[in-house]
Amino acid sequence: MGARLDVNGRSYKPPEAPTVVVCIDGCEPDYIAQAVAAGRAPWLRRTLAEGTALIADCVVPSFTNPNNLSIVTGVPPSVHGICGNYLYDMASGAEVMMNDPKWLRAPTLLAALAAAGRSCAVVTAKDKLRRLLGHRMSLDRSVCFSSEKADTCTREEHGLTGVPALVGRSVPDVYSAELSEFVFAAGVALMKQRRPDVMYLSTTDYIQHKHAPGDAVANDFYAMMDAHLGALDAMGCVIALTADHGMNAKVKLDASPDVIYLQDLLDEWLGSGTARVILPITDPYVVHHGALGSFATVYLPDGVDCAATAERLRALRGIEGVWPRTAAAERFELPADRIGDLVVVSERSVVLGSAAARHDLSGLDAPLRSHGGISEQRVPLIINRRLPGLDANRRWRNFDAFDLALNHAQ
Repeated sequence: MGARLDVNGRSYKPPEAPTVVVCIDGCEPDYIAQAVAAGRAPWLRRTLAEGTALIADCVVPSFTNPNNLSIVTGVPPSVHGICGNYLYDMASGAEVMMNDPKWLRAPTLLAALAAAGRSCAVVTAKDKLRRLLGHRMSLDRSVCFSSEKADTCTREEHGLTGVPALVGRSVPDVYSAELSEFVFAAGVALMKQRRPDVMYLSTTDYIQHKHAPGDAVANDFYAMMDAHLGALDAMGCVIALTADHGMNAKVKLDASPDVIYLQDLLDEWLGSGTARVILPITDPYVVHHGALGSFATVYLPDGVDCAATAERLRALRGIEGVWPRTAAAERFELPADRIGDLVVVSERSVVLGSAAARHDLSGLDAPLRSHGGISEQRVPLIINRRLPGLDANRRWRNFDAFDLALNHAQ
Protein backbone atom coordinates (compact mmCIF):
# COMPACT_ATOMS: atom_id res chain seq x y z
CA MET A 1 0.00 0.00 0.00
CA GLY A 2 2.90 2.36 0.67
CA ALA A 3 3.81 4.80 3.40
CA ARG A 4 1.48 7.54 4.56
CA LEU A 5 2.08 11.02 3.19
CA ASP A 6 2.42 13.95 5.56
CA VAL A 7 1.53 17.24 3.88
CA ASN A 8 1.01 20.55 5.67
CA GLY A 9 0.44 18.90 9.03
CA ARG A 10 -2.09 16.36 7.76
CA SER A 11 -1.43 12.66 7.19
CA TYR A 12 -2.93 10.78 4.25
CA LYS A 13 -3.14 7.10 3.34
CA PRO A 14 -2.16 6.32 -0.25
CA PRO A 15 -5.16 5.45 -2.41
CA GLU A 16 -6.26 1.83 -2.65
CA ALA A 17 -8.88 2.60 -5.30
CA PRO A 18 -8.84 5.36 -7.94
CA THR A 19 -9.78 8.52 -6.06
CA VAL A 20 -11.52 11.49 -7.66
CA VAL A 21 -12.00 14.82 -5.88
CA VAL A 22 -14.31 17.22 -7.72
CA CYS A 23 -14.65 20.96 -7.10
CA ILE A 24 -17.90 22.25 -8.59
CA ASP A 25 -17.35 25.97 -9.00
CA GLY A 26 -20.12 28.05 -7.45
CA CYS A 27 -22.15 25.09 -6.19
CA GLU A 28 -24.58 26.51 -3.67
CA PRO A 29 -26.03 23.35 -2.02
CA ASP A 30 -29.51 24.14 -3.32
CA TYR A 31 -28.37 23.44 -6.89
CA ILE A 32 -27.98 19.80 -5.95
CA ALA A 33 -31.22 19.71 -3.97
CA GLN A 34 -33.22 21.18 -6.84
CA ALA A 35 -31.68 18.89 -9.47
CA VAL A 36 -32.39 15.86 -7.29
CA ALA A 37 -35.95 17.01 -6.58
CA ALA A 38 -36.56 17.46 -10.31
CA GLY A 39 -35.42 13.91 -11.00
CA ARG A 40 -32.43 15.10 -13.04
CA ALA A 41 -29.66 13.66 -10.86
CA PRO A 42 -30.23 9.94 -10.16
CA TRP A 43 -26.60 9.25 -9.23
CA LEU A 44 -26.62 12.07 -6.70
CA ARG A 45 -29.97 10.93 -5.31
CA ARG A 46 -28.57 7.45 -4.69
CA THR A 47 -25.27 8.76 -3.35
CA LEU A 48 -26.97 11.12 -0.90
CA ALA A 49 -28.97 8.16 0.42
CA GLU A 50 -26.25 5.52 0.44
CA GLY A 51 -23.05 7.53 0.79
CA THR A 52 -22.11 10.47 3.02
CA ALA A 53 -23.69 13.91 2.61
CA LEU A 54 -22.30 16.84 4.60
CA ILE A 55 -22.52 20.62 4.45
CA ALA A 56 -19.11 22.26 4.81
CA ASP A 57 -17.67 25.76 4.96
CA CYS A 58 -15.38 27.06 2.25
CA VAL A 59 -12.74 29.65 3.03
CA VAL A 60 -13.50 33.36 2.90
CA PRO A 61 -13.02 35.15 0.58
CA SER A 62 -15.30 32.66 -1.12
CA PHE A 63 -13.51 32.87 -4.45
CA THR A 64 -12.01 30.32 -6.82
CA ASN A 65 -8.25 30.47 -6.23
CA PRO A 66 -8.18 30.48 -2.41
CA ASN A 67 -10.57 27.54 -2.18
CA ASN A 68 -9.11 25.35 -4.89
CA LEU A 69 -5.69 25.74 -3.30
CA SER A 70 -7.14 24.99 0.14
CA ILE A 71 -8.67 21.78 -1.22
CA VAL A 72 -5.40 20.53 -2.73
CA THR A 73 -3.23 21.60 0.22
CA GLY A 74 -5.66 20.67 3.01
CA VAL A 75 -5.11 23.98 4.80
CA PRO A 76 -6.51 27.54 4.81
CA PRO A 77 -4.96 30.55 3.02
CA SER A 78 -3.05 31.57 6.16
CA VAL A 79 -0.84 28.55 5.39
CA HIS A 80 -0.84 28.28 1.59
CA GLY A 81 -0.85 32.03 0.94
CA ILE A 82 -3.40 32.30 -1.89
CA CYS A 83 -5.90 34.79 -0.49
CA GLY A 84 -7.75 35.81 -3.65
CA ASN A 85 -7.70 35.75 -7.41
CA TYR A 86 -6.08 39.19 -7.29
CA LEU A 87 -4.03 41.20 -4.80
CA TYR A 88 -2.04 44.35 -4.19
CA ASP A 89 1.64 43.42 -3.93
CA MET A 90 2.95 45.94 -1.42
CA ALA A 91 6.56 45.00 -2.20
CA SER A 92 6.28 46.05 -5.84
CA GLY A 93 3.39 48.50 -5.52
CA ALA A 94 1.52 46.64 -8.26
CA GLU A 95 -1.91 45.04 -8.47
CA VAL A 96 -1.49 41.51 -9.85
CA MET A 97 -3.31 38.24 -10.51
CA MET A 98 -2.49 35.44 -8.08
CA ASN A 99 -2.07 32.87 -10.86
CA ASP A 100 1.70 32.48 -10.55
CA PRO A 101 2.94 29.64 -8.30
CA LYS A 102 5.40 32.10 -6.74
CA TRP A 103 2.54 33.17 -4.47
CA LEU A 104 2.06 29.64 -3.12
CA ARG A 105 3.58 29.10 0.33
CA ALA A 106 2.76 25.43 0.90
CA PRO A 107 3.12 22.21 -1.12
CA THR A 108 0.09 20.48 -2.58
CA LEU A 109 -0.97 16.92 -1.84
CA LEU A 110 -1.00 16.32 -5.59
CA ALA A 111 2.72 17.11 -5.86
CA ALA A 112 3.43 14.86 -2.87
CA LEU A 113 1.46 11.98 -4.40
CA ALA A 114 3.28 12.32 -7.71
CA ALA A 115 6.65 12.48 -5.94
CA ALA A 116 5.73 9.24 -4.15
CA GLY A 117 5.22 7.52 -7.49
CA ARG A 118 1.44 7.81 -7.72
CA SER A 119 -0.17 8.80 -11.00
CA CYS A 120 -2.25 11.97 -10.80
CA ALA A 121 -4.53 13.75 -13.25
CA VAL A 122 -5.57 17.37 -12.84
CA VAL A 123 -8.17 18.86 -15.17
CA THR A 124 -9.39 22.39 -14.58
CA ALA A 125 -11.78 24.44 -16.70
CA LYS A 126 -9.80 27.68 -16.73
CA ASP A 127 -6.09 27.89 -17.34
CA LYS A 128 -5.66 30.46 -14.54
CA LEU A 129 -5.65 27.60 -12.02
CA ARG A 130 -3.55 25.06 -13.87
CA ARG A 131 -0.08 26.23 -12.87
CA LEU A 132 -1.09 26.63 -9.22
CA LEU A 133 -2.72 23.19 -9.01
CA GLY A 134 0.12 21.51 -10.84
CA HIS A 135 2.94 23.28 -9.01
CA ARG A 136 5.92 20.93 -8.57
CA MET A 137 3.83 17.95 -9.65
CA SER A 138 6.08 15.56 -11.54
CA LEU A 139 4.64 14.75 -14.97
CA ASP A 140 6.50 11.46 -15.36
CA ARG A 141 3.25 9.54 -14.76
CA SER A 142 0.82 12.41 -14.26
CA VAL A 143 -1.02 15.01 -16.35
CA CYS A 144 -2.25 18.54 -15.69
CA PHE A 145 -4.21 20.61 -18.21
CA SER A 146 -7.19 22.94 -18.64
CA SER A 147 -10.24 22.74 -20.89
CA GLU A 148 -9.55 26.29 -21.99
CA LYS A 149 -6.14 25.44 -23.48
CA ALA A 150 -6.63 21.73 -24.15
CA ASP A 151 -5.56 22.05 -27.78
CA THR A 152 -2.12 23.45 -26.85
CA CYS A 153 -0.97 20.72 -24.45
CA THR A 154 2.61 19.48 -24.64
CA ARG A 155 4.20 16.48 -22.99
CA GLU A 156 6.76 18.71 -21.30
CA GLU A 157 4.32 21.17 -19.73
CA HIS A 158 1.12 19.13 -19.38
CA GLY A 159 2.21 15.49 -19.46
CA LEU A 160 0.33 14.61 -22.65
CA THR A 161 -0.69 15.78 -26.10
CA GLY A 162 -3.78 15.29 -28.23
CA VAL A 163 -6.32 16.09 -25.50
CA PRO A 164 -9.27 16.95 -27.81
CA ALA A 165 -8.83 13.60 -29.56
CA LEU A 166 -8.59 11.81 -26.21
CA VAL A 167 -11.80 13.43 -25.01
CA GLY A 168 -13.56 13.32 -28.37
CA ARG A 169 -14.53 16.97 -28.17
CA SER A 170 -13.29 20.27 -29.54
CA VAL A 171 -12.17 23.00 -27.15
CA PRO A 172 -15.24 24.96 -25.95
CA ASP A 173 -15.71 28.68 -25.53
CA VAL A 174 -14.52 29.91 -22.14
CA TYR A 175 -17.95 31.45 -21.44
CA SER A 176 -19.98 28.27 -21.73
CA ALA A 177 -21.31 25.28 -19.83
CA GLU A 178 -19.36 23.12 -22.25
CA LEU A 179 -16.07 24.26 -20.68
CA SER A 180 -17.05 22.38 -17.51
CA GLU A 181 -18.53 19.49 -19.46
CA PHE A 182 -15.12 19.07 -21.12
CA VAL A 183 -13.59 18.69 -17.63
CA PHE A 184 -15.93 15.82 -16.77
CA ALA A 185 -15.60 14.15 -20.17
CA ALA A 186 -11.81 14.39 -19.87
CA GLY A 187 -11.97 12.85 -16.41
CA VAL A 188 -13.99 9.89 -17.67
CA ALA A 189 -11.68 9.43 -20.69
CA LEU A 190 -8.56 9.55 -18.51
CA MET A 191 -10.03 7.07 -16.05
CA LYS A 192 -10.88 4.66 -18.89
CA GLN A 193 -7.52 4.93 -20.64
CA ARG A 194 -4.99 5.70 -17.88
CA ARG A 195 -6.76 4.90 -14.60
CA PRO A 196 -4.80 7.43 -12.51
CA ASP A 197 -4.49 6.82 -8.79
CA VAL A 198 -5.81 10.28 -7.94
CA MET A 199 -7.73 12.78 -10.06
CA TYR A 200 -8.72 16.37 -9.30
CA LEU A 201 -11.42 17.98 -11.44
CA SER A 202 -12.31 21.66 -11.15
CA THR A 203 -15.08 23.36 -13.15
CA THR A 204 -16.15 26.93 -13.92
CA ASP A 205 -19.15 28.75 -12.43
CA TYR A 206 -20.43 30.25 -15.69
CA ILE A 207 -23.82 28.53 -15.28
CA GLN A 208 -24.15 29.38 -11.58
CA HIS A 209 -23.45 33.07 -12.26
CA LYS A 210 -26.34 33.16 -14.73
CA HIS A 211 -28.89 30.63 -13.47
CA ALA A 212 -30.45 30.09 -10.04
CA PRO A 213 -30.96 26.67 -8.43
CA GLY A 214 -33.87 24.84 -10.04
CA ASP A 215 -33.65 26.84 -13.27
CA ALA A 216 -33.99 24.54 -16.30
CA VAL A 217 -30.49 25.40 -17.56
CA ALA A 218 -28.99 24.82 -14.12
CA ASN A 219 -30.74 21.46 -13.86
CA ASP A 220 -29.43 20.53 -17.31
CA PHE A 221 -25.91 21.28 -16.08
CA TYR A 222 -26.28 19.11 -12.98
CA ALA A 223 -27.84 16.31 -15.03
CA MET A 224 -24.75 16.37 -17.27
CA MET A 225 -22.48 16.31 -14.23
CA ASP A 226 -24.50 13.51 -12.65
CA ALA A 227 -24.08 11.27 -15.69
CA HIS A 228 -20.30 11.70 -15.74
CA LEU A 229 -19.98 11.12 -12.00
CA GLY A 230 -22.06 7.98 -12.39
CA ALA A 231 -19.64 6.77 -15.06
CA LEU A 232 -16.67 7.33 -12.74
CA ASP A 233 -18.50 5.55 -9.91
CA ALA A 234 -19.19 2.58 -12.19
CA MET A 235 -15.42 2.32 -12.79
CA GLY A 236 -14.87 1.79 -9.05
CA CYS A 237 -13.75 5.31 -8.14
CA VAL A 238 -13.98 6.81 -4.68
CA ILE A 239 -15.51 10.22 -5.34
CA ALA A 240 -15.48 13.28 -3.09
CA LEU A 241 -17.62 16.16 -4.35
CA THR A 242 -17.35 19.67 -2.96
CA ALA A 243 -17.31 23.32 -4.12
CA ASP A 244 -15.09 26.36 -3.91
CA HIS A 245 -17.98 28.66 -2.94
CA GLY A 246 -21.71 29.17 -3.16
CA MET A 247 -23.61 31.74 -5.20
CA ASN A 248 -26.37 34.28 -4.56
CA ALA A 249 -28.40 36.87 -6.43
CA LYS A 250 -26.95 40.35 -5.87
CA VAL A 251 -29.75 42.59 -7.07
CA LYS A 252 -32.20 45.30 -6.09
CA LEU A 253 -35.96 44.96 -6.44
CA ASP A 254 -35.73 46.06 -10.08
CA ALA A 255 -33.14 43.32 -10.78
CA SER A 256 -30.30 45.81 -11.29
CA PRO A 257 -27.00 45.07 -9.49
CA ASP A 258 -26.97 46.16 -5.84
CA VAL A 259 -23.47 47.64 -5.61
CA ILE A 260 -21.57 49.64 -3.01
CA TYR A 261 -18.75 51.40 -4.85
CA LEU A 262 -16.14 51.62 -2.11
CA GLN A 263 -13.50 53.57 -4.03
CA ASP A 264 -15.99 56.32 -4.89
CA LEU A 265 -17.06 56.56 -1.24
CA LEU A 266 -13.51 56.61 0.12
CA ASP A 267 -12.44 59.20 -2.46
CA GLU A 268 -15.31 61.39 -1.28
CA TRP A 269 -14.50 60.87 2.41
CA LEU A 270 -10.68 60.93 2.35
CA GLY A 271 -9.71 62.60 -0.92
CA SER A 272 -9.26 61.22 -4.41
CA GLY A 273 -6.78 58.35 -4.63
CA THR A 274 -5.99 58.42 -0.92
CA ALA A 275 -7.25 54.91 -0.24
CA ARG A 276 -6.85 51.84 -2.49
CA VAL A 277 -9.68 49.30 -2.87
CA ILE A 278 -8.76 45.79 -4.03
CA LEU A 279 -11.41 43.35 -5.26
CA PRO A 280 -9.97 39.83 -4.97
CA ILE A 281 -12.69 38.41 -7.27
CA THR A 282 -10.94 40.08 -10.21
CA ASP A 283 -9.62 37.64 -12.80
CA PRO A 284 -9.33 37.52 -16.60
CA TYR A 285 -12.96 36.34 -16.93
CA VAL A 286 -15.21 39.15 -15.69
CA VAL A 287 -17.98 39.24 -18.30
CA HIS A 288 -20.45 37.26 -16.17
CA HIS A 289 -19.83 39.12 -12.90
CA GLY A 290 -18.26 42.47 -13.80
CA ALA A 291 -15.57 41.98 -11.12
CA LEU A 292 -18.26 42.53 -8.48
CA GLY A 293 -18.15 40.29 -5.41
CA SER A 294 -18.95 40.47 -1.70
CA PHE A 295 -15.39 40.76 -0.34
CA ALA A 296 -12.95 43.66 -0.62
CA THR A 297 -9.79 44.86 1.05
CA VAL A 298 -8.89 48.50 1.63
CA TYR A 299 -5.40 49.98 1.94
CA LEU A 300 -5.22 53.25 3.85
CA PRO A 301 -2.32 55.71 3.94
CA ASP A 302 -0.52 56.73 7.11
CA GLY A 303 -2.42 59.27 9.13
CA VAL A 304 -5.91 58.05 8.28
CA ASP A 305 -7.92 56.89 11.29
CA CYS A 306 -8.43 53.21 10.47
CA ALA A 307 -10.98 52.60 13.24
CA ALA A 308 -13.07 55.63 12.29
CA THR A 309 -13.04 54.65 8.60
CA ALA A 310 -14.06 51.10 9.52
CA GLU A 311 -16.95 52.39 11.62
CA ARG A 312 -18.14 54.63 8.81
CA LEU A 313 -18.11 51.73 6.35
CA ARG A 314 -19.76 49.44 8.88
CA ALA A 315 -22.71 51.84 9.13
CA LEU A 316 -23.54 51.54 5.42
CA ARG A 317 -26.65 49.66 4.36
CA GLY A 318 -25.63 46.32 2.87
CA ILE A 319 -22.37 45.89 4.80
CA GLU A 320 -22.17 42.69 6.86
CA GLY A 321 -18.89 43.50 8.57
CA VAL A 322 -15.61 45.41 8.51
CA TRP A 323 -12.49 44.09 10.20
CA PRO A 324 -9.01 45.56 10.67
CA ARG A 325 -6.11 43.57 9.23
CA THR A 326 -5.17 41.48 12.27
CA ALA A 327 -8.74 40.62 13.21
CA ALA A 328 -9.59 39.77 9.59
CA ALA A 329 -6.56 37.51 9.24
CA GLU A 330 -7.57 35.64 12.39
CA ARG A 331 -11.29 35.47 11.62
CA PHE A 332 -10.90 34.30 8.01
CA GLU A 333 -7.57 32.42 8.28
CA LEU A 334 -5.80 34.73 5.85
CA PRO A 335 -2.14 35.78 5.44
CA ALA A 336 -2.02 39.17 7.17
CA ASP A 337 0.68 40.51 4.86
CA ARG A 338 -1.49 40.01 1.78
CA ILE A 339 -4.69 41.79 2.81
CA GLY A 340 -5.45 45.46 3.31
CA ASP A 341 -5.73 47.55 6.43
CA LEU A 342 -9.45 46.76 6.35
CA VAL A 343 -11.47 43.81 5.08
CA VAL A 344 -15.03 44.60 4.02
CA VAL A 345 -17.74 41.96 3.53
CA SER A 346 -21.18 42.79 2.13
CA GLU A 347 -24.50 41.15 2.88
CA ARG A 348 -26.03 38.30 0.91
CA SER A 349 -27.73 40.39 -1.80
CA VAL A 350 -25.09 43.13 -2.12
CA VAL A 351 -21.75 43.33 -3.94
CA LEU A 352 -18.74 45.60 -3.56
CA GLY A 353 -17.11 47.59 -6.34
CA SER A 354 -14.19 49.96 -6.57
CA ALA A 355 -15.20 53.03 -8.62
CA ALA A 356 -18.32 52.84 -10.77
CA ALA A 357 -16.36 54.04 -13.80
CA ARG A 358 -13.99 51.05 -13.54
CA HIS A 359 -16.68 48.38 -13.91
CA ASP A 360 -17.99 47.38 -17.31
CA LEU A 361 -21.38 45.78 -16.73
CA SER A 362 -22.35 45.74 -20.40
CA GLY A 363 -21.72 42.00 -20.57
CA LEU A 364 -24.34 41.19 -17.94
CA ASP A 365 -27.25 39.65 -19.83
CA ALA A 366 -28.97 38.29 -16.73
CA PRO A 367 -29.53 39.60 -13.18
CA LEU A 368 -26.22 39.60 -11.33
CA ARG A 369 -25.31 36.54 -9.29
CA SER A 370 -21.99 36.51 -7.47
CA HIS A 371 -20.07 35.42 -4.37
CA GLY A 372 -17.15 36.23 -2.10
CA GLY A 373 -18.73 36.79 1.28
CA ILE A 374 -19.74 34.81 4.34
CA SER A 375 -23.17 34.24 2.76
CA GLU A 376 -21.56 32.04 0.08
CA GLN A 377 -19.54 29.96 2.55
CA ARG A 378 -21.78 26.87 2.79
CA VAL A 379 -20.96 24.20 0.21
CA PRO A 380 -21.69 20.49 -0.27
CA LEU A 381 -19.21 17.81 0.79
CA ILE A 382 -20.39 14.46 -0.58
CA ILE A 383 -18.61 11.09 -0.60
CA ASN A 384 -19.87 8.08 -2.57
CA ARG A 385 -19.14 5.79 0.37
CA ARG A 386 -20.92 5.56 3.71
CA LEU A 387 -18.53 6.79 6.39
CA PRO A 388 -19.83 5.73 9.81
CA GLY A 389 -18.59 7.40 12.94
CA LEU A 390 -18.08 10.90 11.56
CA ASP A 391 -18.84 13.72 13.99
CA ALA A 392 -21.89 15.42 12.50
CA ASN A 393 -21.45 18.39 14.84
CA ARG A 394 -17.92 19.36 13.89
CA ARG A 395 -17.21 22.15 11.45
CA TRP A 396 -16.49 20.47 8.14
CA ARG A 397 -14.46 22.34 5.53
CA ASN A 398 -14.28 21.86 1.80
CA PHE A 399 -10.56 21.22 2.26
CA ASP A 400 -11.39 18.06 4.24
CA ALA A 401 -12.29 16.40 0.91
CA PHE A 402 -8.99 14.57 0.37
CA ASP A 403 -8.85 13.50 4.02
CA LEU A 404 -12.29 11.93 3.77
CA ALA A 405 -11.62 10.32 0.40
CA LEU A 406 -8.22 8.85 1.28
CA ASN A 407 -8.34 8.25 5.03
CA HIS A 408 -11.98 7.28 5.58
CA ALA A 409 -13.54 6.05 2.33
CA GLN A 410 -11.05 3.23 1.56
